[in-house]
Amino acid sequence: MLTKILTRGWPACRYLYARYLYGMVALAATPIGLLLSWAIPGITAGLVEFANAERDKATRYLGLPQEQPLPRAVPRQPADVATLVKDRSFRRSLRVLPMAVLAIPGLFVATIALFGAPSGLLSMFLWKLQPGEFSLMGLPVHNWLDALLLGPVQVAVSLWVLGWGAPLAAKGYARSIRSLLTPSSAELETAALTQRVEELTRTRAGAVDSHGAELRRIERDLHDGTQAQLVSLAMRIGVAKQLMADDPEKAAKLLDDARDGAEQAMTELRGVLRTMYPPILQDRGLTGAVAALTARCPIPVDLRMGALGDVPAAVEAAAYFVVAESLTNITKHSAAGQAEVHLERRGPDLYVAITDNGIGGARVGDQPDLLGRGSGLRGMMHRVEAIDGHLELTSPIGGPTTVEVILPCGS
Repeated sequence: MLTKILTRGWPACRYLYARYLYGMVALAATPIGLLLSWAIPGITAGLVEFANAERDKATRYLGLPQEQPLPRAVPRQPADVATLVKDRSFRRSLRVLPMAVLAIPGLFVATIALFGAPSGLLSMFLWKLQPGEFSLMGLPVHNWLDALLLGPVQVAVSLWVLGWGAPLAAKGYARSIRSLLTPSSAELETAALTQRVEELTRTRAGAVDSHGAELRRIERDLHDGTQAQLVSLAMRIGVAKQLMADDPEKAAKLLDDARDGAEQAMTELRGVLRTMYPPILQDRGLTGAVAALTARCPIPVDLRMGALGDVPAAVEAAAYFVVAESLTNITKHSAAGQAEVHLERRGPDLYVAITDNGIGGARVGDQPDLLGRGSGLRGMMHRVEAIDGHLELTSPIGGPTTVEVILPCGS
């Protein structure tokens, strides 16, 4: 019986003591915090995080599943009082402060539960040292009759508080915290929409940057390659036209050179177009295009593909370029001896994974990775995020490196 009481009461008392300590710290920091919160945005964010932490602890104590936390505090500039006042998460998190006051009665309950029985037993036997100075049930003990009557009562009351009173108080406090700090469906929806807008703004900005870089690359390729070939071709044809009457043999040679130049220009132009939307995707689909990529790779590639179903053209192009860029990175940078490409349909999404057994250390970023290599993964991420996909890179030093991409294909 005593074990059961302790099992029920000790977690409740620990929870009530912790809430009191945290609450007193919060109350002590409130005056200066509220004065400075208008100027220091981090204080607002900290209060929201504290409210979420208190709600999480209440949820764990009650043994309930975790729910969505309060949305993060709205980003704002110092002295932006209007945004501070309109921030629903900040206003709701303020409710944690009056709850800290309610933790004070919880402290008394926990104290009675833990120390009532031991102090009752001690007072029953030590009252004779100083008669009238010891008390039981709040009454002074002057004789054995008082000790033998009031002592067991205090022990029994304390054990009841430990086994039932403290858990009731702790559960009541935890339920109140959850009720006061649980965001409404409207708040969650607004936060989700705000987060979605931020995500779309970020990914679209990355897509625009990537698209701009791609356009500059295409322009550079056309200017330095195809355009130069066409200019040279036009000049050769012009010279051949002038020499046609006087030196037909030399004119014929120039026309032969012009024909070779035209073929070379067409080859370079096809190469540029292939980087925009590979014709092989149109001819052989994603399955055949990826198979061709793996077949041309200088290192052995294990290709595993499931049934892909209908894949939108934009998703096909993104998946193709992810595989192509990954295999290029593996060939140039990884020192790998083998690679693996895995494509499959997972419900409404296309899953792509490329793994190699190289030296690892790849990073997604504009700067070189840990080994000083430029990985080119930033552009790949922009391409994936532009169609609401997700890319995850795992590449510890020493390998292996895995690029996993999830691309939404719709319903």
